Amino acid sequence: MKYYDPGNLIKKKNVFLRCLWYVTNNFIFRSYLFPVYSLKRLILKLYGAKIGNGVIIKPGVNIKYPWLLEIGDYSWIGECVWIDNLAVIKIGNNVCVSQGALLLTGNHNYKKKSFDLMTGQIVLEEGCWIGAKSVVCPGVMCKTHSVLNVSSVAVHDLEPYSIYCGNPAVKIRERIIK
Repeated sequence: MKYYDPGNLIKKKNVFLRCLWYVTNNFIFRSYLFPVYSLKRLILKLYGAKIGNGVIIKPGVNIKYPWLLEIGDYSWIGECVWIDNLAVIKIGNNVCVSQGALLLTGNHNYKKKSFDLMTGQIVLEEGCWIGAKSVVCPGVMCKTHSVLNVSSVAVHDLEPYSIYCGNPAVKIRERIIK
């Protein structure tokens, strides 16, 4: 994890663009009145996100900064997912991020009096499944075809073709795909 420089975001994108995104996010992505997936993909691309083909973004999704987001082909982002990306989030092909999941790239250093913000990128490799109401913490890589069960918390990398459960999530078995 690295320490966060608050001025860094302003250097990356100007204040006007961030304010415009805030309005767009609230009226288009967080709204339940705008279910047009192709238009959502186009809007994200216009804001600098890298979005693959066939991506589904359901209603109620909250995205902090689209210019720090990459989503591969045919991935699915469920209702009320919160993509809190102060650092880059890379979502591979055929990934499912279920309802109410939280992808969290920032945390505070409780050991320091200044309570500095620390950030770490998240990577969800191809075929991952993040269960409903689950949390993926900063700096975590969910390797190919791993599963994070419902309401679990990933605080460290998930092995490929493995199923994890709990808080903190622990491996409970292998994932066998037939």
